[in-house]
Amino acid sequence: MTLETERLILREMTHDDFDALYAVLADREIMRHYPYDFDESRVRAWIDRNIERYRVFGFGLWAVCLKETGEMIGDCGLTMQNIGGVIKPEIGYHIRRDMQRNGYAKEAARAVRDRTFETLPFGVIFSYMKYTNEPSAKTAVSWGCRQVNEFPDEENGITKVFAITREEWENIKISEKNKQ
Repeated sequence: MTLETERLILREMTHDDFDALYAVLADREIMRHYPYDFDESRVRAWIDRNIERYRVFGFGLWAVCLKETGEMIGDCGLTMQNIGGVIKPEIGYHIRRDMQRNGYAKEAARAVRDRTFETLPFGVIFSYMKYTNEPSAKTAVSWGCRQVNEFPDEENGITKVFAITREEWENIKISEKNKQ
């Protein structure tokens, strides 16, 4: 599976992506909203888990690569996550610190959102994060989500949940088409 946007290529990650992914996930500043640090074994397990997701579900977190150079700058994709005790489809993203604030997470998440609604039967896609993760919340809004829930939990203190329905996505696509 490969997705292409104006500036990015999203592709299945491989073990060859370890160094690039380690630069993202082991960066404490980027991952400060996670409940644990990423060491080499956790990054390798992250890659293995996504390779397994591709095999089982046909989707997972994909390597986000600059189209111009092929350089991997993060990950973005669809996973099945436990959100408030219910397994739900969730779009997540992590972009290397020096590449943040360039719209790459938004661009990648929009591509994943579109592919999800175009090819899978989900009626709603979610994005969730620790309540203090304002950049992630702003990114979720930028690709069409709205906050739908907030609840206390042991891992995050408080978790914010954002979502977009298939109907909301269809309206976005109509609006984009009318602007052309």
